[in-house]
Amino acid sequence: MSSRHKKRKLKKIPKIILVFFILLLAGVGTYLFINNNQRQEKNNGTKKVEKKKEEKKAVDYEAKVFMVGDALIHWGVYNDAKQADGSYDFKPQLEYIKPISSKYDLAYYNQETILGGSELGYSSYPRFNSPQEVGDAFIDAGFNMVSLATNHTMDKGEAGVLNSVAYWKNHPEVAASGQWSSAEERNASVAKVYEKNNIKYAFISYTIWTNGLETPNGKEYLNNVYSPEKAKTDIESVRDKVDFVIVAMHWGTEYSLRTDNKQDEIAAYLSGLGVDLIIGAHPHVVQTVEYINNNKTFVVYSLGNFISDQLNVENYVGLAMEVTLKKHVDVDDNVTNSVVEPKAQLLYTVTNQSRGYSTNFRVIPFPKLQDNQLPNHNEIYEKYKAIVNECYPNLTWGLTWE
Repeated sequence: MSSRHKKRKLKKIPKIILVFFILLLAGVGTYLFINNNQRQEKNNGTKKVEKKKEEKKAVDYEAKVFMVGDALIHWGVYNDAKQADGSYDFKPQLEYIKPISSKYDLAYYNQETILGGSELGYSSYPRFNSPQEVGDAFIDAGFNMVSLATNHTMDKGEAGVLNSVAYWKNHPEVAASGQWSSAEERNASVAKVYEKNNIKYAFISYTIWTNGLETPNGKEYLNNVYSPEKAKTDIESVRDKVDFVIVAMHWGTEYSLRTDNKQDEIAAYLSGLGVDLIIGAHPHVVQTVEYINNNKTFVVYSLGNFISDQLNVENYVGLAMEVTLKKHVDVDDNVTNSVVEPKAQLLYTVTNQSRGYSTNFRVIPFPKLQDNQLPNHNEIYEKYKAIVNECYPNLTWGLTWE
């Protein structure tokens, strides 16, 4: 091979090397570009996650609860509601309350007398049976939580309870507790989880009084009579499933403006089981309210009568309460629940007295009372306000929707 050919061959070698290096640099560049993009995407993803975590805020959920006392339907009350065609209309008796009660998320009352239906015959004290239209009026006014376990539950025997249960079953929008038609129905009810505004709650009603009218053996579900063992089982069955446990207690001493030792004992026990709100009935007069157990439980010892015909001023005075169930969820999803902002107002059942009996029943908030409806109503208001304030002097007076 001539020297000229060798030179040509030698000249080609650098070109090959040059091409190789170009390709190599291109590959490295492509690798670095892709790797850099991947790193940027990863970093951007991390930043997005961190930003998302930084942007997460604590959330508060609230449900406002309205509470009134006993619907104690004496002869005068249901006779006043009787219409010309024989039907009953109790809605006018609640006309001053509906604008308030209908605004709340939850509205509670105690159905003191059995809604046993017309076929059992309507009756007054001492063995009551009330028209089911009573329930219609309260539902119309926005009440959606009712306590049924009372000392008058068995006034018309098993038939009265079953008629009452059938009525409330036709109104599933109402949380009704205290009377059932079977043990299975009872157990399902006490463990039922209700929900409002992303707040889960349970509602259970008990009575410690029966007027000696006991339920038949094996049919204790007809009237939910309190015992510590029963309450423990019931509350433990639902406590971990809900944010709040609400218990209605038919307890206390009739016509006593002061709580008794049994009320204090039961309240402390229920609080220890994790009950958040206790609503009391039976005394037919108002009693005090307070937080117990380091503010874990708010107790309304007695709301008194909401509507009745017991004639005495103290029995016509009732208590309306408002509380807020507050659920706080922090950025780490930790949940804190509390019963806050208790507020109160006194109510009065106004009637016309004619020929020895009452007519034209109306339940009216004290601020709306006139002198001709209740003389000295300002002094009476201050008297019963002091009783309610006895254990919780910081209570706010005046309701949200008044």
